[in-house]
Amino acid sequence: MNIENNLWFDATVIMTVFYVGNLFFGYFEVHKPAWKRLLKGTLFLAFVVMMSFFGLRVIAYSVIFGIGTVMIAYIHGYWLPKHGVNGWTGEPKDKYYELIGHNKHG
Repeated sequence: MNIENNLWFDATVIMTVFYVGNLFFGYFEVHKPAWKRLLKGTLFLAFVVMMSFFGLRVIAYSVIFGIGTVMIAYIHGYWLPKHGVNGWTGEPKDKYYELIGHNKHG
């Protein structure tokens, strides 16, 4: 069995993406409880492994990396700046938190 056809390979790819993402971009999710961040990673992992198990790996990776990239580009390149928030830094924080519906006092 070659490594690319192994479900452990898919798990490693997804968890590496989440690890690197947390390392560099976790700052933007400090307001979220740890259980929500853990659930997000677990759901993505389950999605990809399940899709790969049923022979739909290409679709799973296309959804996450293709559509995900387009959504991120739209949100950070257009939607956030349109609402007065820097798409790269998330500042001003008060406006960013207001846009995402976060109550900083509770």
